[in-house]
Order: sequence, then structure tokens, then C-alpha cells
Amino acid sequence: MISIVLASVLIANALGCGKPSIEPLASRVVNGEDAIPHSWPWQISLQYERDGEWRHTCGGSLVAANWVMTAAHCINTKLSYRVFVGKHNLVEEEADSQAILPEKIIVHEKWNPIFVAFGNDIAMIKLSQSVPVNDHVRLGCIAQPSLCLCFSAGGPIADNLQQALMPVADHTTCSQPDWWGIALRTSMVCAGGDGIVGGCNGDSGGPLNCKNSEDVWEVHGIASFVSGLGCNFVKKPTVFTRVSAFNGWIDRVMMEN
Repeated sequence: MISIVLASVLIANALGCGKPSIEPLASRVVNGEDAIPHSWPWQISLQYERDGEWRHTCGGSLVAANWVMTAAHCINTKLSYRVFVGKHNLVEEEADSQAILPEKIIVHEKWNPIFVAFGNDIAMIKLSQSVPVNDHVRLGCIAQPSLCLCFSAGGPIADNLQQALMPVADHTTCSQPDWWGIALRTSMVCAGGDGIVGGCNGDSGGPLNCKNSEDVWEVHGIASFVSGLGCNFVKKPTVFTRVSAFNGWIDRVMMEN
């Protein structure tokens, strides 16, 4: 099992995971801005079909040529989905963008849609075909445990993909009673909480991207939930599923499917 996992890591590195051909503009803007087109090339748009139209519902990350990682709460078994890769603008036709149907969707077996705060808000989508890697479509690196200053990419309200700088709050801070308290589990990570920037509707499933010491971007979080008091409420930062807490589950799903 270890050899298979190591092999998958080596393949991802060979394909240049976490290394966009167009480097993101890492400005310190905190209230969101348009991302440079295709500077987050592992970002996908998860779309569902209704009344003959495809509609964006969540974000996600391309983590292998035929696998996407997103949030469990984005998945409704009654709906039909497609994954759009290589998108910057949701309403325009773009070179290298491609819509792909899922072959299989695996939601974490301990995900409970009634009790979101129980955690396990993660799902993997196996694509019906592999995605060609190019300047506009690349793989995201699955993170190892660490704490850093991160960028969140997403946002369906604007047509263009947006990004925001989000300071990560450590578990001790974010689990204080006037923050998220006991609702925060160690399998989660908080980002934001300053009352200015935060995730909101449609950002779900999207990546929390952090750059490691080797100058490679890693997907550390999957946007999970925000406060019912508002998307940017003070001391109620956006809560992400902490990817490194599920590395074993991710590997198992990809190997067994």
C-alpha cells in the first residue's frame, strides 16, 4: 500500500502539481479580487443539470488526471453533475476548458448532512476520462500537515474566478467559546474571521491553497461551512475540511476505485 501511495505522489510531482504556468497575483488584498486567468489551474466548477441547463454549485480541486476533490455537502444523489476544468469565466467559451461527466462519486462514509459540524465533509469524483494537463489545467497537490497564510479561490456570484487572502486561525484560537467553540474539530481548519473576508454561497468545495517552503501550492482545505450570522462575521471564520486529516481516506478511495 505504501509503495502505491508513494508512486501516486511521484506521478503528481512529475506532472508539476501545485505549479501553475501562470503564477497567481499574491497581493494582500483581503476582500476578494479577480484571479489572474488560469492562475489556479486545478480549480474546477462542479455543475448540476436543471431544466436543460448546467448551473455552477460548488468548486473543487483536480488532484489526479481523473480525480476531483470537493465537499460532501455539494453532492445530491438525485442530481446529475459534470465537472468543468480549465475555466476562469463561467459564461464564456475558453480554450482548454472541458466539461467531463463523472464515472463515480464517493462521499465519505461518515458524512452526516444533518450534522455538518460532525465533519467528514469531503467527497471524491472519479471522472469518466482523464484530463490532459496543459497551461490552463494542472493538478493540485494534496497537503501535508502545516499552518500557513493561504488563498481561497472560488465565488459564483461573479462570472470570473475570484481569490482572497485568508489568514489561517490555529485550532486553539478558533475553538475558543466566542469563535467556533466545540463545533470545531481537529479535522477542520479555520481561515478568515476578521469580519472582512470569508467564504460564501457557491465557494463550497473549493480549495484553500497554501504555498509550502519549496514554493509549491498545496490544497490544505475544502470549503465546508460558514456562520448563519453571515459569511464575513467577526470571529466566525470560514471552516474548511482539513485535507491532511483525510490523506489516508483519499489514497484508499483512489486505489480501490
